[in-house]
Amino acid sequence: MEFGVEEVFETAGMILFEHFDIRAVTLGVNLKDLVDRDAGRLAQDAGERLAGLGKRLVGEAVELSESMGLPIINKRLSITPAAWLIEPCAQADAPLVLAQALDRAACEAGVDFIGGFGALVQKGTTAADRRVMESLPQVLSSTQRLCGFLNLASTLAGMNMDAIVRLGHILKDMAAAGPNGIACAKFVAFCNAPEDNPFMAGAFHGGGEADAALNVGISGPGVVRAVVDKHPDADLTALSEIIRRTVFKITRGGELVGRELARRLGVPFGVVDISLAPTTAMGDSVGRILEGMGLERVGAPGTTAALALLIDAVKKGGAMASGRVGGLSGTFIPVSEDEAMIEAVEVGALSLEKLEAMTAVCSVGLDMFAVPGDTSAATLSAIIADELSIGMANDKTTGVRVIPAPGTVAGDSVDFGGLLGRAPVMPVNRFSGAAFVARGGRMPAPVRSLRN
Repeated sequence: MEFGVEEVFETAGMILFEHFDIRAVTLGVNLKDLVDRDAGRLAQDAGERLAGLGKRLVGEAVELSESMGLPIINKRLSITPAAWLIEPCAQADAPLVLAQALDRAACEAGVDFIGGFGALVQKGTTAADRRVMESLPQVLSSTQRLCGFLNLASTLAGMNMDAIVRLGHILKDMAAAGPNGIACAKFVAFCNAPEDNPFMAGAFHGGGEADAALNVGISGPGVVRAVVDKHPDADLTALSEIIRRTVFKITRGGELVGRELARRLGVPFGVVDISLAPTTAMGDSVGRILEGMGLERVGAPGTTAALALLIDAVKKGGAMASGRVGGLSGTFIPVSEDEAMIEAVEVGALSLEKLEAMTAVCSVGLDMFAVPGDTSAATLSAIIADELSIGMANDKTTGVRVIPAPGTVAGDSVDFGGLLGRAPVMPVNRFSGAAFVARGGRMPAPVRSLRN
């Protein structure tokens, strides 16, 4: 991969003035060979492996960032789904023992987060799956850097409503277990979860992966916003082309970093995830891109169309730049982590229903939004079922990170700090879907799943 002088100077400008960075480098690690009937031995062996690999990841990433002049913001690990690892363990506390070892390893290595504490339950649950699910409130409230996930639906399998109903109660327990419901911010419920996702909270190392793989998540909302602002009179065809060319450039930078870091670590390079991921920093907002296209506020009529144009251009630009595009590769629209999204909720421009409509085209889902603390478990389950059905029916990844913030009402605000930002508490429809989700069972896969 070669870069011309003009391209180098362009990239330097993106870094200096437009918040271009490598948002995450995530080393996925297979732990299946460490499975043991003794949870203590499993935890010890897993912790030792992850601490060693994590230290190497952090050291090499810091050195590479300095030598290339391209910021690498987060260094992360992901593991084989935890439910697979504890399958033979008889100890009742096996999930907690493993979780504490994973968290200690992450802290020792200096990585920002470690993902993979979860299970794939889209069609049914094993005893180990249920043990992991029930442990989530204690595990995520008592660890610092561990993240959890559940894949509850897929286009091929349908939707496990029994697990979703139970998850509503688990989320209530998670919210009560820590300040401001912070444990819920470290958990995501998925449909069609990708096995090579570098972003948290949903990263895990899938069963089809090698012993290790290095996945990279790029981020350039500021870069895209800058080019949109420079072309206020471009029609939508031209605007799409402008965004596509810009994403092409930042994807090439991301792949260059990923390949070199993988070479230094001696592991295969996995994918470059081209998702636009905002932060609370000024100028690093996906919502501001949409407003730059001509929306008065995110949530105004036209928002879903503008987002559809944006994500289509992002995907086309990334696919042209690299044959290794993977992970989520969408556009993140987390309420608490994007200044424009926060403002849109606070002024009444963006409702939960409009946010759900936007997720039909954004490729990520309902992310980092807070609801009143008295929201019922059944309503939480129904919200999750609604969102995952979008992914299931359209053969795409969707996810939910919802925080039922204890003691809050609609209009309040919850500050999580750091990258997680601040979430205005959104009102929830006062009518109930409890009787529907209580039917349980498994929602059948859509007809489009019959592709053989």
